[in-house]
Amino acid sequence: MSHSGRAARALAHLGDSDPALAVLALWCRHRDGRGATRTHGNTIIYGPIFASLGLAEQVGLVAHHVLHVALRHSNRQAAIAERLGDRFDPSLYGLAADGIINETLLLAGHALPRPAISLMDLLSELDHPAKSPVAALGEWDTDRLTMFLHADSQRAEKARDFGAKRGFARDLELGEADQDGEEQSAADWRNQLIRALETGRTAGTGIGRLGAILADLSPPAVPWEVQLRGILARALSDMPRRSYRRPAGRWAAMLSDAMARGAPEPVFEPGRARDALRPRVAIGLDTSSSIDPMTLALFSVEAEGVSRRTGAEAHLLAFDEDVHEQRQLGSGGWSLTGADLRTGGGTDFGPVMEAAARLQPSILIMLTDLDAPFGPAPSFPVLWAVPGRRAPDPPFGRVLLIGD
Repeated sequence: MSHSGRAARALAHLGDSDPALAVLALWCRHRDGRGATRTHGNTIIYGPIFASLGLAEQVGLVAHHVLHVALRHSNRQAAIAERLGDRFDPSLYGLAADGIINETLLLAGHALPRPAISLMDLLSELDHPAKSPVAALGEWDTDRLTMFLHADSQRAEKARDFGAKRGFARDLELGEADQDGEEQSAADWRNQLIRALETGRTAGTGIGRLGAILADLSPPAVPWEVQLRGILARALSDMPRRSYRRPAGRWAAMLSDAMARGAPEPVFEPGRARDALRPRVAIGLDTSSSIDPMTLALFSVEAEGVSRRTGAEAHLLAFDEDVHEQRQLGSGGWSLTGADLRTGGGTDFGPVMEAAARLQPSILIMLTDLDAPFGPAPSFPVLWAVPGRRAPDPPFGRVLLIGD
C-alpha cells in the first residue's frame, strides 16, 4: 500500500477509531491529485482541499472513500450504466451510494464534512421514509436504490433537486463493469469485508458493530434482464429434433450391413434434423398491470436484442380482458418501448393464450401481475415475468421477478 502524503495522518487515526475500515484501507491505493477528493476503482485520489479539513473530517472522508472502494461502487456503477444505457444518470448513482455510506458512517460515530447526503433524508425527500437508519440500511443497497431513482422521471428530478440543495457533488468515477473471468475480484473484496468487519466487531467500535445490517454488503443479485436473456436464448436455440423424413446414420449403417449379409432389414430409426421454421417468441403484455416505463424499456431491449441475435420473430400481444394490440416487434421500426397502448380494465389470460397458440411460439413471456384465473396449461412453455412482489406461484410455467 502506498499512502498519499495528504491522507497519512488521517489513515493513522482511522486505525484507532475504526479497526474494520483501517483493515480495508490497506487494500486501497491512496494517491494525491488535482481536483476534488474522489474514488476511481480501487484508488482514492486526495485533492488539495483535503489537507484544509480538520482531523475528524479527514478521517470521516477517508472512511467514506474506503467504503466506496470496498463496496466496489465504481465498478458496480459501470455495470448499472451498461444496463441502463442512455437512461443512466451518474448523479443518481452517486446520491444512492453516498446516502448509504454516509448513513453507515454516522451510525458508526464518524464525523463527515458538511454538507453530507444521508439515506434517511433522501428517502424522506422522496416520500418514502424509513422507520430508522438501521431499517433503511437493511432494506436498501446501492444498486436497488439507483434503479428506484431511475424508475420514475419525477422521482429522479426530485432527487437531483435535493442533491443540489444539499451541495452534493459526485465523488465516484466510473469504473469498468466486471467481465467474464473476473468474479474473483468481487469475491476477494467480500472476503476482505467479512474479515475486516469481524475485526471491528471484536473491537466493539466503528462499522464492525453494524456489518450484519448492511444490505449493501450482500453480493449483488444477477440482474433480471440477464436472466431473461439466458432463458430466451435457450428457448430459441435451433436444436436438432427427431425427424422421420431422414434415417439415423446408425440405421443406414445397419441396413447396409444387413443387405451385404442377406440378413433381415433392421427396424427403421428416425434421424435428427433442424427445424426449418423460424423460432418465435410471443410477449403477452398485461396493460392492466402497473409497469413502470424503465422496466418496460429494459424488457423491450432484451426481447428485441434476443430476437436479433437468434433470428427469432418477436410478437407483442397487449391484452387486458382481450387482446387489443398484436404486432411483430421490429417490423416497420415499431418497438415496444414508448408504445401508446390502452391501459386499465380487468385481466383475462384466456384470449392471450389462444392468440399465442395461433403463433405456435417457442416460448410465451407473460409480463403481468398474475391477478387473473390461469386456465389450462398450453402446449408451449410459459415464462411469467412479474414486476415487484407476487402472489403464489402459477400452476404452470416459470416465474421471473423483474423491476427491482
